[in-house]
Amino acid sequence: MKKKITLEYNLKSSPKVLYARLSTPGGLAEWFADDVNLRGHIYYFIWDGSEQLAEIVRKKENRYIQFKWMNDPDEATLEFRINVDDLTGDVALVVIDTIEEGEEDDAVVLWDSQIAELRHVLGS
Repeated sequence: MKKKITLEYNLKSSPKVLYARLSTPGGLAEWFADDVNLRGHIYYFIWDGSEQLAEIVRKKENRYIQFKWMNDPDEATLEFRINVDDLTGDVALVVIDTIEEGEEDDAVVLWDSQIAELRHVLGS
């Protein structure tokens, strides 16, 4: 059974720079996957030689992007939201991922690792 998890990470980045890392094949390949290709409107995510296909369900520049995994019968999604604190200007990345029930701990470890890589790419 699938469930959604929501994780939030504070990042030192402008929303525009961060959004480019979340929405473009080149940006995603820097931290999220081994490689990412875009053919038409389909994103091809490559990890360890295997491909996962996704399409964008919805997006708003510098605010959010949501992908739907096409080879998942449960229509799992992955969403990245960029929140900016009105008072401090602090930028937070919210990750909303669809995972298998019982895999919460593994998912958190994986996302912590991925976000560490993103921080490295952003230089923060």
